[in-house]
Amino acid sequence: MDRKLEVLAPAGSFESLKAAVMAGADAVYMGGSRFGARAYADNPEGDRLLEAVDYAHLYGVKLYLTINTLLKEQELLEELYDYLLPCYEHGLDAVIVQDMGVMQAVRKWFPNLPVHASTQMTLCGSGGVRLLKEAGARRVVLARELSLAEIARIHQDTGMELECFVHGALCYCYSGQCLFSSILGGRSGNRGRCAQPCRLAYEAADDRKTVSGKGAQTLLSPKDLCAIDLIPEIAEAGVYSLKIEGRMKRPEYTAGIIRIYRKYVDRYLRYGKKDYQVSEADRKELLLLFNRDGFSSGYYTQHNGRNMMALSERTRSDREKKAYEELLLSLRKAYIETEKKIPIEGYLYAKAGNPLKLEIMTADRNMEITHKGYGQTVFGACPEPSRNRPMEAEQLEKQLRKTGHTPFAWTKLHINMEGTLFVPVQALNSLRREALQQLQESMIQSFFRTDAPGRAAGGTEEKPDLDSLPGQKRQEGIQSCPDPIRLHISVESKEQLLEVLSYAKQLRQKQEIPLDAVYVDAEGMEEELEDAVGRIHREGLKAYVLLPAVFRRKTAERYEKRSHFWTSLPADGYVLKNMEEYEYIRRIGREKELILDHNVYTFNTGSRRFWQEKGVRMQTGPLELNSRELAELSDENSIQIIYGRYPMMTTAGCLHKTLDCCRNREELWYLKDRYHKKFPVKNFCRDCYNIIYNSQPVYLLDRMEELKKTGAGAYRIMFTTEKREEVEQILLQWSGHEKARTDFTRGHWKRGVE
Repeated sequence: MDRKLEVLAPAGSFESLKAAVMAGADAVYMGGSRFGARAYADNPEGDRLLEAVDYAHLYGVKLYLTINTLLKEQELLEELYDYLLPCYEHGLDAVIVQDMGVMQAVRKWFPNLPVHASTQMTLCGSGGVRLLKEAGARRVVLARELSLAEIARIHQDTGMELECFVHGALCYCYSGQCLFSSILGGRSGNRGRCAQPCRLAYEAADDRKTVSGKGAQTLLSPKDLCAIDLIPEIAEAGVYSLKIEGRMKRPEYTAGIIRIYRKYVDRYLRYGKKDYQVSEADRKELLLLFNRDGFSSGYYTQHNGRNMMALSERTRSDREKKAYEELLLSLRKAYIETEKKIPIEGYLYAKAGNPLKLEIMTADRNMEITHKGYGQTVFGACPEPSRNRPMEAEQLEKQLRKTGHTPFAWTKLHINMEGTLFVPVQALNSLRREALQQLQESMIQSFFRTDAPGRAAGGTEEKPDLDSLPGQKRQEGIQSCPDPIRLHISVESKEQLLEVLSYAKQLRQKQEIPLDAVYVDAEGMEEELEDAVGRIHREGLKAYVLLPAVFRRKTAERYEKRSHFWTSLPADGYVLKNMEEYEYIRRIGREKELILDHNVYTFNTGSRRFWQEKGVRMQTGPLELNSRELAELSDENSIQIIYGRYPMMTTAGCLHKTLDCCRNREELWYLKDRYHKKFPVKNFCRDCYNIIYNSQPVYLLDRMEELKKTGAGAYRIMFTTEKREEVEQILLQWSGHEKARTDFTRGHWKRGVE
């Protein structure tokens, strides 16, 4: 096989980094003290993080730093540059990012630093990958929910370097689209603090009865992924980097998993697909290291199903516990307590009256990075002619071979000695120490960069001017949007639409905040869109189409087949929920107004600027910012959601499939938690995914003075699961800015997320 594959290891600590390197990883991804999606890992900080970069480079391993969270305004404009600069100068190999503002900032500040687009960007198709390629991403980490066929198509369409997960925990929600932990407990997965409420037990019910049987089950907890058998197929689909999940796991786990994947990647690269086979012993070891009710092969070969879920958790037997402890001990001894050695070879020249000369070089001809064959020459004390007991060459060699706790081990050491000499042991030790130290420093420093913007002559630091950043901070103080602020209402059913339109005249004539636009949901109302758009226009309102939550290959092909319909539909614009939809609408060529929904995140002015430059007219405020943070970003082109059930999860998994209850029709189910809260669940059968909504709607209709201070140009009432009478009640409450009459939440309006 000519094609290289990268084995990419997780490292939640320095010890895990060493384990990954020792076990044969090609690259490691880890977080520092800030901005990573595993805030509770034992992430190194400061000099320790730089030491981690240097350590990886010393052994020819790349290190990717995770900046894969959403950054708030101050973090982007005032903290990120200082955080990244030392890592960049130490030769950091790439950053992994979720936030478009971060991507643009890194590309501007550090143009020579590769950027990898995180799986948190929910990348599901060629369109999103193309967009990120244009934006300067070097690699994309695809959504874990994609099939082999979808991955192959993306590679064929874009030629982009692809990274995919092959082992470890699977989220039930599309990564980047989960608000469950954030809304329930204030610990945001988009900020690296997920509390994993998906691993808890729930009951599933319809309007009449429980459908999940007796007792709660872990209905949202997938089995861990193990794709060891699929390495040939994944590689042939175009994936370059095989990513192991597990930054919260112990170092022994990292060592054990990487050891096995290294073994089989090498086997595939050497022998190809024909004779590729995984041993039962290695399967058992993977299971022993960690599993949730066994493994699944993930979404590579199936879309969803009961067999992918960890519906029960079997307790380990005493025999298995003992085997597990023995395995950990052996892994610790072999990969953690043992230091990896870099092979070196050298020549010592010793002659009376001349300084000792030691030439030393790395001997591993398989190392790819720049210290392949790297060498140093050092000089020491002058030997004296021996009068009594001359030293033998073997004595000199024995003393020089004592490399101790250094990262080096001799493979060849040639002694060139002229005459009978006496060399003090101290002189030999000093010569060896200096040579090894210089070699180590030169190997590490070969990765260092000296071209960082913001470094003045002499090495002093000058922060870049804030005006040069991709975003531009608003003036201090809260700004109000010029009146009139507009009202937008989104609906997901014809019943909701008809009720809204029955109040259209009254709402449109509301002087303070007139109704300006209605959004209709393409998923729930596709066959009725022309009629819906016509009805909205007849009321003197703008009509926008809400596009699907995910836009994968099946969805894209359906839209392509009806391309004439979409180009001729007289809607005023589209509300986009992902990057693929932006690319699709841009490609079909009609000039339409584009609105970003809340889940295409604009947490800072950098991300807002990116989308403005892409022609997006309005942007919906993120659901995890508080009122003060929203005020820093909002302007007349901002939309603030003031009522609605937040979508907590968008999932490729389907409760109906998990419970063997699929009737291929859309129904409203509920998940009930241990506090008896009911979370509505919609299933979308054409593309087979679920959306789980919050148990309570956000209600801000009685907070008008606070809302005005954000400076948003439009407010949005978002109807999702409401029946007609509930729609009517909310519209009447809006007209009087009344307090809520039913259970509600303020969401993150006051608290925000850490």
